[in-house]
Amino acid sequence: MFSKILLPTDFSDCSAEAARVARQLAERFGSRIVVLHVLDEPAALDPMFRGDVPLELLRSRMEQFAQESLDAFLAAQFSGFENFDTMLAAGIPYREIIGKARECAAGLIVIGTHGRTGVEHVIFGSTAERVVRSAPCPVLTVRMGGKEFVRP
Repeated sequence: MFSKILLPTDFSDCSAEAARVARQLAERFGSRIVVLHVLDEPAALDPMFRGDVPLELLRSRMEQFAQESLDAFLAAQFSGFENFDTMLAAGIPYREIIGKARECAAGLIVIGTHGRTGVEHVIFGSTAERVVRSAPCPVLTVRMGGKEFVRP
């Protein structure tokens, strides 16, 4: 049904739940999962926030931390499952997710959502919502405490 499933992750509990769902779908349909983490660079690289730390050193440390976090996420979520690839990108998360979905020809994006509402939603926005609005393929949003897929 879906040859590739894109799974963006921020390593949160919501992303872990989305990984569980993506894995169930991949196992059911024989899909390959592409696990993507986007380094949200703009704020972290602003001179006001980084102080005297050289830009390249900060970027290198961010990438190293992201790779270590990705490795830990994969070990926790995909133990015994090998049908996946990984990608690291840097930029504005929703734009990178949409771009990588096109690049890898994803048939489905499975993304966790924190379910923010009200003032939190206005202030922080929603990466998942922006992805849903602009994605080149169907998007399945997953909230914490979701239901198990049940085979009829």
